[in-house]
Amino acid sequence: MLQILGSKQRFAGGVSRRAVLQSGALGMCGLTGLHGSAEVRGDSESSTAGLPGFGRAKRCLVLYIYGAWSQLDTFDPKPDAPVEIRGEFNSIESCQSGVRVCEHLPRSARVLDRCTLVRSMSHPWNIHSASYTLTGNPDTERIEGRQRHPDQWPYLGSVVDYLTSRGDFGPQIRGMPTSVLLPWRQSLFARPNKRSGTFGGFLGTAFDPLCTEFRGEAPLGDPFRAITPDGRFAFGVGDSTDISLDSLNRRRSLLSQFEEQRADLHRTAAGDSYSRQRQLALDFLTRPAVLDALRLEHESPQLREDYGMTLFGQACVTARRLLESGVKFVTVVWDEFGQTDESWDTHYDHHSRMKDFLLPAFDRAFSTLLTDMDRRGLLEDTLVMCLSEHGRTPRFDITAAGAPGRGHWSRAYSQLFAGAGIPRGKVLGASDATASDVTDRPIDPKDILCTAYHLLGIDPRQELLVSPGRPAPLVAGGTVVRELLE
Repeated sequence: MLQILGSKQRFAGGVSRRAVLQSGALGMCGLTGLHGSAEVRGDSESSTAGLPGFGRAKRCLVLYIYGAWSQLDTFDPKPDAPVEIRGEFNSIESCQSGVRVCEHLPRSARVLDRCTLVRSMSHPWNIHSASYTLTGNPDTERIEGRQRHPDQWPYLGSVVDYLTSRGDFGPQIRGMPTSVLLPWRQSLFARPNKRSGTFGGFLGTAFDPLCTEFRGEAPLGDPFRAITPDGRFAFGVGDSTDISLDSLNRRRSLLSQFEEQRADLHRTAAGDSYSRQRQLALDFLTRPAVLDALRLEHESPQLREDYGMTLFGQACVTARRLLESGVKFVTVVWDEFGQTDESWDTHYDHHSRMKDFLLPAFDRAFSTLLTDMDRRGLLEDTLVMCLSEHGRTPRFDITAAGAPGRGHWSRAYSQLFAGAGIPRGKVLGASDATASDVTDRPIDPKDILCTAYHLLGIDPRQELLVSPGRPAPLVAGGTVVRELLE
């Protein structure tokens, strides 16, 4: 059974952390405080609001492939390259004339007419630069693995949450979380590294995404390989799909007792963070729409099977349900599970892991997700971004850990975009004959962040003023990619 459990640590005053977690409110937040308050400062002269597509996206779904896939073995194969470059896999034609993809992505090949495929992503950080990819922080090399470093910038979804809380991004519906992350808090089951990227950064833990936990069995050990059909996602509030009014009142009472014993809590930044999450948590428990979205038993068994009975597949169908329920921003992370260099970080046993596990599971989930969302009309105003932090080396590495693998490569890699006016059936940019370098239209992750903010109706040139008066841009540089706007 995979389940996040509270520790038995006790707070001053005699109330145990476990008791507070069991009350439900702090199971969805933490007591780590804000690093500083913030306010928004705009620059009307450099606003992107005059470009096409501003505010077209009413919702956003990020699929984050942590560890980073190989461009050569996914969406930028080079069938004419030497075998030491192209590897063991063949390529196949997609539904787009002249566009070939890896032979182990047959379903995705049939939905490329719903996407823009970018083959020219490039940046200088040849590391797991999740914070650079998801926040635009230019200091990523120094703080990448330090989730709570005070210089971390907020995740895209956290900024949306913050602006929504201020009323700057549409009304916030009471009890409706703005930003949700599946299947669990990033790096929860990764050893030894704890990656950054999907956190509130200097906005504080109050603006971390609301993370689910997975409750279920993984018959093959790794839930990204397979889970049982009774597996489900929850928000760490006990049996979060069946909460009575009496139970809710008991939780309110326990929290009141806690606060009486910690009356000075609200005079601290940590207390401010806690107070916001406490109210959001209690409001959330009274709103059935989001809880109902977690009830996968209400979904067609055949459709669930089409998504794939894997953690990623079932997180994707749950993400679609959350978007339909009214959640603005949903993130699904294909996370490391276990030791570093697992999942998509294929430094060893590259071909066997890609062929037997990674590519088939992604192929089912991604293709079904786009088809399902399109059929329901969600692609009309939902921005879908399938991201990773870099690509992988054109030549194979020989390591002692197993069969040859591919190392990190940030000079050329691929990403996928769909929905909210993103052009359909388009290929943007190109790499050279070995997928080593970009030859046409290089695009930096900061450009993607600018484009996402623009489509969400947020001017990426805004700054957050972090106390004591320290300005931080939403994105440090970058430009809106006009080819992604219709």
